[in-house]
Amino acid sequence: MRQRKLILVTNDDGFQSQGIAQLAELMMPLGEVIIVAPEGGRSGTACSVSSTTTVRLTELSPRGDARVVSCSGTPVDCVKLALERVCPRQPDLVVSGINHGDNASISVHYSGTIGAVIEACMKGIPAIGYSLRTREKHCDFSPYANVIVRVAEHVLENGLPVDVCLNVNFPEVERLAGVRVARLARGKWSAEWASAHHPRGENHFWLTGYYTNLEPEATDTDYWALDQGYAAITPLKLDMTAHECLAALTGLNQDFPRERCNPQRS
Repeated sequence: MRQRKLILVTNDDGFQSQGIAQLAELMMPLGEVIIVAPEGGRSGTACSVSSTTTVRLTELSPRGDARVVSCSGTPVDCVKLALERVCPRQPDLVVSGINHGDNASISVHYSGTIGAVIEACMKGIPAIGYSLRTREKHCDFSPYANVIVRVAEHVLENGLPVDVCLNVNFPEVERLAGVRVARLARGKWSAEWASAHHPRGENHFWLTGYYTNLEPEATDTDYWALDQGYAAITPLKLDMTAHECLAALTGLNQDFPRERCNPQRS
C-alpha cells in the first residue's frame, strides 16, 4: 500500500493559535500531519536557535488525527527537533503559519514563521510559509483556504527547486481578487521604538514602527498584490550571494605569499 505523505506543521504564534489549528486542518486531507510548535508566541525570532539554554518538548493531546508536540524553543528549534526526535521519517512537506500578521517585503528577515521554512529548506525539504495581513487573534481564514491547499498540493506533486522555499501572504479580505506570484517589495521600517513608562525610572522601550514601501508604483511586488486584494506567492532562495556584483569586486582579489612551514622538532 502506498505510504501517505507526511506533513510537519509549525508556526511562531504558538501551538494554541487559531492560525496553526486552521493550517493543520487544511493539511489533514493531504497526508499524515504532525504539529510541533512553540509553547508560546515567538514572533520576530527569525532563524534564531536556542544555543545557550536547553529546549523542552511536551507531548500534548492529539488534534483530530494529528499528533501535537509543544516546544519551549524557537520555530527553528521546533523544526530541528521535529526532524530528529519526533517525525518517524523525513517529512514530504513543512508548512508554517498561518501567521497573524503579514511577512511581506523586508519583514521576511525578522519572521519566525519564515525562519522555520528556511530551516526546512536548508534540510532539503519543500517548505511553505503562510501569513495573513491582520493582527486580530481571532479571524476568518475561510477566504484563503482554497489557495492554501492548492499551493500545498502543487508543492507535494511537483516539489520545489533546490534551496528554494515559498512565502505566501494574504490580504484581510472577504473575497480574494486572485493570486499573484510576486517579488519582495523594497521597503523599510522607521520610528521603531516607543518609550514605555517604568516606575523605577529606567529606560524601557516597546518595539513598534511604521513600514514604508519604497517602490509604491511597482506592480510586480508582494505589497502591491496585497494592497490590491491578491494573495502573494514569493519564492525565496537560500543563496544570498549578490551574483551581479561578483565581477565588479574581482579587483579585490589578491594572493598573499606563502611561507614554508618548518616546525621545530623537540
